[in-house]
Amino acid sequence: MDPLGAPSKFVDIDTLPGWTDVYEAKQLDSHPNPVEKAQVDVRSPFPYRKDINEKIILWKGDVALLNCTAIVNTSNESLTDKNPVSESVFMHAGPDLRDELQKLKGCRTVEAKLTKGFNLAARFIIHTVGPKYKSRYRTAAESSLYSCYRNVLQLAKEQAMCSVGFCVINSLKRCYPLEDATHIALRTVRRFLEIHGETLEKVVFAVSELEEATYQKLLPLYFPRSLEEEIQSLPYLPADIGNAEGEPVVPERQIRITEKPGVPDDASDEEGLEADLSFIGSHAFARMEGDVDKQRRLILQGQLSEAALQKQHQRNYNRWLCQARAEDLSDIASLKALYQTGVDNFGRTVMVVVGRNIPVTLIDMEKALLYFIHVMDHIAVKEYVLVYFHTLTNDYNQLDSNFLKKLYDVVDAKYKRNLKALYFVHPTFRSKVSAWFFTTFTVSGLKDKIHYVESLQQLFTAIPPEQIDLPPFVLEYDARENGPYYSSYPPSPDL
Repeated sequence: MDPLGAPSKFVDIDTLPGWTDVYEAKQLDSHPNPVEKAQVDVRSPFPYRKDINEKIILWKGDVALLNCTAIVNTSNESLTDKNPVSESVFMHAGPDLRDELQKLKGCRTVEAKLTKGFNLAARFIIHTVGPKYKSRYRTAAESSLYSCYRNVLQLAKEQAMCSVGFCVINSLKRCYPLEDATHIALRTVRRFLEIHGETLEKVVFAVSELEEATYQKLLPLYFPRSLEEEIQSLPYLPADIGNAEGEPVVPERQIRITEKPGVPDDASDEEGLEADLSFIGSHAFARMEGDVDKQRRLILQGQLSEAALQKQHQRNYNRWLCQARAEDLSDIASLKALYQTGVDNFGRTVMVVVGRNIPVTLIDMEKALLYFIHVMDHIAVKEYVLVYFHTLTNDYNQLDSNFLKKLYDVVDAKYKRNLKALYFVHPTFRSKVSAWFFTTFTVSGLKDKIHYVESLQQLFTAIPPEQIDLPPFVLEYDARENGPYYSSYPPSPDL
């Protein structure tokens, strides 16, 4: 990860222009034999939807550099492929990614597996394996590639992700024709957003210079930016546009249902209706699942369920985390008010908060919250303890209860679950009363974790002195109040 304050190599997707912003709706000159005039009353199966278009970004660049909730890595079954996308992901994520991938024990074709992003700006990496393409097995390859995109999107939905950065999953090694694969990628994303659009805020297609022209040519077919572009695109849609989920339609697998067996199709009085309802593909239950989602949304309009609230909270935290990774927080870091030190007697990570170093009235407290999330996100995945030095704080260092409540409400559940102890060092009577009110009436589950520590000697029974970096003024104050603590370990340099 870049040092705080240094120019970041990562790209915040909120700074990227959307599909509707960059490319003006125009005639599809790239297509041969453009239609002179189209019937206005004929609508595309992919109609103009401004709300969906606003979620789409086409970006020429390295997917590993995107600052979004998750990026997609295309690899092989052993997750060791040396294609350009994977190599860049491994390079920027750091060595911890290889260690975690070994625990996954590979990934079968079409599967989607999740790992942390480590040193990437993206919080997660979704790994998938695209199919090998052979013309005689084209149908199987199409279905498999669809499943790759669909499984990635489904995983993003289940994990309440805000944004996903797609690479081009079909790698050159696997010989998949670029244009055919792009049709599948775009229509799968389009259909997913039609059904589950509320679950994703942004979908980025990260392409190379070689792939960009194909995406620019085909995006208007599935994401037309105006009614005019929708009509112009209609003649260029392929014969197979997939089913309601975007999955390729295989005629041999379809079951024909007719009201009057033996009667020719053109003899039916309800030909239009029959054309819509006469085919049931292999994903009929997936369509039923979509209806269930709609019913659930109606049920939850009055009051969200606990699971829905948790997902909503997770999405909110992901937004804070993305912002924290994109902000220049060097001014907050320079205060040295929050830092990691050693481990306690149980081997748990120790985090130190120095109250006197927080000039509450002079700094942007929202940036302070972002910095806390930036530092703590990877710490809180395991058990940890906090040491808060209240030593020599005054009115200018007192954290407002509203700020603490906001911090408590924003952070991920893992922060609360994995915090095992909060050592409140050198408390005053006033601070004890404030802490009691806060943990009794404002937040729950924190009171039993607070331990008031009157002296460093008492603190060192839980955390060895060599495992904690102490500001010199804390040592001096404790020596005056409680007598010097003699140790073979020298005091830490000035923080």
